[in-house]
Amino acid sequence: MINLAGRDVLHGWGKFLFTGIGLGLLIGATLTMAGVFRGMVDDGQVLIDNSGADLWVVQQGTLGPYAEPSSIRDDAWRGIAGIQGVAETGNAAYLTIQMAHAGKDTRVMIVGIEVDRPETGGRPGAPPYLTAGRPILQGHYEAIADERTGLALGERVKIRRHDYTVVGLTRRMVSSSGDPMIFVPLKDAQEIQFLKDNDALVNERARTAANPAFNRPGIPGLLEAAQASVSQARSVNTVLVRLAPGADAEAVAGEIQRWKRLTAYTKAQMEDILVAKLIATSAKQIGMFLVILAIVTAAIVAFIIYTMTLAKVREIAVLKLIGAKNRIIAGMILQQALALGVIGFLVGRIAAGLWGPAFPKYVLLLPQDALSGFAIVMTICALASSVAIRAALAIDPAEAIGG
Repeated sequence: MINLAGRDVLHGWGKFLFTGIGLGLLIGATLTMAGVFRGMVDDGQVLIDNSGADLWVVQQGTLGPYAEPSSIRDDAWRGIAGIQGVAETGNAAYLTIQMAHAGKDTRVMIVGIEVDRPETGGRPGAPPYLTAGRPILQGHYEAIADERTGLALGERVKIRRHDYTVVGLTRRMVSSSGDPMIFVPLKDAQEIQFLKDNDALVNERARTAANPAFNRPGIPGLLEAAQASVSQARSVNTVLVRLAPGADAEAVAGEIQRWKRLTAYTKAQMEDILVAKLIATSAKQIGMFLVILAIVTAAIVAFIIYTMTLAKVREIAVLKLIGAKNRIIAGMILQQALALGVIGFLVGRIAAGLWGPAFPKYVLLLPQDALSGFAIVMTICALASSVAIRAALAIDPAEAIGG
């Protein structure tokens, strides 16, 4: 039997093709939104995996170090290292800042790591691999940068008060927000995060001097106040813990919380914090956008197929007049809707793959999402064609001879 849908499409193939391309751009936007969500989840997973930790020990009662601020003494690792099941510990400090580079501001996460063991298998917190250069060997003013920062090997970059030399480059080291990381020695990160700048110290000392209460006996003087300010630099955001083979993560975390009055999170708990809590609102927003885009896609397909059907009222009436069954007419319209969906999906998938890398956030397009998207698009097209099918079946055969 002659394929009526194919002949009709070939008759107006240009209009049909451009309609499919327009629909494809909308589908591409939908796939990209799904890829943004997948990218956010992957950023959180990469952050956890690249830390090299099995436990995160943070300030009691907080969701640190990534979802909430956390501050603990940098000597807390001594007591943690003595707990059974702990193989290695490493202090770490995290701070997100705006860094000026190449004439523009770049949002980066500063990560302070201990550099006394730069060799492979050393303390957790350091980047697990480098794409160029070497590890940090000096206690001050050296840095390892993610390639997305735009920094080059050997380049000097100013971070707050000091200049740092980029001695190594790494890749896919990002925060949970997708910001590229710059690793610096822990003492430098403590200074960047906790020490006040010179103007703030001068102003604080002036206010202290002007306060009569600080001149009373038994009240700390200016020197003690300054020392108290400097002591803030002895804090870190977390102690990263690597467990011995066979150690139970939850049992060790329980011991730390019991004896050290700190909160310890396992890898599973940290994943739950980053995915279920930190990006929960963004996930809901993206989910709403996906629902809206699906509804808009269905409305557009329904309108297009309905318009194409109304443009063929006389032809459909002729088919009915010569005895064509309703299922043949319905099949023709359904095939056109599905063909439009196939063209639209192919265009959308190609478009998403082309413009995805240009997005500031990581867009992860998974094959299983593409398959699910294809099935959803076909379902939407099939359902949307029902409106046009009902209109076609209601056409009176007399329309064929009505002029």
